[in-house]
Amino acid sequence: VTGGEALLQIDFLLELFQLAKQQNIHTCLDTSGITFHPEHTEKLDKLMALTDLVMLDIKHIDPEGHKALTGHDNARILAFARYLAEKKVDVWIRHVVVPGITDDPGQLTRLGAFIGSLPNVKALDVLPYHIMGVSKYKELGIPYPLEGVEPATQNQAREAKKVILGAYWQV
Repeated sequence: VTGGEALLQIDFLLELFQLAKQQNIHTCLDTSGITFHPEHTEKLDKLMALTDLVMLDIKHIDPEGHKALTGHDNARILAFARYLAEKKVDVWIRHVVVPGITDDPGQLTRLGAFIGSLPNVKALDVLPYHIMGVSKYKELGIPYPLEGVEPATQNQAREAKKVILGAYWQV
């Protein structure tokens, strides 16, 4: 389940994933984890018991860098990642390389160390930033938040992944 923030529809997800499990269908949740509240996990605990895989975006490991990029710090997202480890839910981490914003080697090393501390990570995608959504913003008359940022190359994404994995394997 993806699109927007799926966890905003947790009651629907619970019903859907229960039905999927009855049919032996693999369940996957694509989320940013931004809605996580560690003090309110009753429904989330039930959902995670029905979830085979979570695809989790970690946009920036640094709280201030994350806030500058998204408008929110990453405390809930990182707490959600630790929660998933505690619940033993498999996780597929995704990180987008945005030139000059999420490609700093020191930050990538910190990201790798964080990911390496999670025993439930099954995959890591490091993706190059693209500008395919710019036209949608223009059509809607909304300023594009990354105006002027050049797309990343596949090579930049590969190099970033090497740095992340280098730190991951050191943990």
